[in-house]
Amino acid sequence: MFHHITVLKEEATEGLNIKKDGIYVDCTLGGAGHSSLIASKLSGEGRLICLDQDEWALDNARVRLAEYGDKVVLIKTNFRDLESVLKELPFVPQVDGIPQVDGILYDLGVSSPQFDEGERGFSYNHDAPLDMRMDQSASLTAADIINTWSEKEIARVLFQYGEEKFSRRIAKKIVDRRAEQPVKGTGELAELIKEGIPAAARRTGGHPAKRSFQALRIAVNDELGAFEEGLHEAVRCLAPGGRVSVITFHSLEDRICKQILSSYLSRCTCPTDFPFCVCGAVGTLKLINRKPFMPSEEELELNPRARSAKLRIAEKL
Repeated sequence: MFHHITVLKEEATEGLNIKKDGIYVDCTLGGAGHSSLIASKLSGEGRLICLDQDEWALDNARVRLAEYGDKVVLIKTNFRDLESVLKELPFVPQVDGIPQVDGILYDLGVSSPQFDEGERGFSYNHDAPLDMRMDQSASLTAADIINTWSEKEIARVLFQYGEEKFSRRIAKKIVDRRAEQPVKGTGELAELIKEGIPAAARRTGGHPAKRSFQALRIAVNDELGAFEEGLHEAVRCLAPGGRVSVITFHSLEDRICKQILSSYLSRCTCPTDFPFCVCGAVGTLKLINRKPFMPSEEELELNPRARSAKLRIAEKL
């Protein structure tokens, strides 16, 4: 059973400013919450393209979105391949060889079922194999990182992607253990992480393994690299007036999103004492919201996992 509470569902969808006959892309299909709402707003001429690399999500969507028929196209892929996927679809118009769509949505992170189903290895609350792959056909697993990467590389991953200040201590614990025998499960890994964090530091900040498990998941799936590539492609593939709507769940994702969107804004080069702009600088995007939208208190009561969510929206000029 794929049960997932969609975060900022109304806000992210409204942010796309949907035209009933437009073409839209949900780059992170997940539980199909955003997709079902977008599809419900489209006429028979509109199209929604749904991307996900998880077969479980796609199987769920085939049932949940069946009522919308040909309006919805499901594709198994990583969203870093957005542009090449759109080029293959005959109903997507192109200008100078670049696909043009009316809106693109990202809801980053891991769906609740991926966390809650222990065998996927995403959660420190279930003992399971060290997997963490969103795409089960991918080769790299968390077990590969934990049992074959160098102590220095493991420490780098934990610090860079999890902002774990005890990354070196944890990496040493892992390498010392695997010298005796391979680290096999999430339960064993969570205990090693706990042992690597001083007792005083373990008393605050939630579960001691939270940051390290996030870091490993990001590394296994190259989440930040894929997002960076995909968001640049999204900006390129938006038609004039089209919008991109992005929900992030931690500071690393949000920083990338903010920096990339900012890089496409107008950069006036006129001296500050000029009364008006004469340089003619024209940007590619304009921001719909200067500060990110956050979940309401009502939403947080229903879904505490939404607490760290931030929504940024931009429009193609």
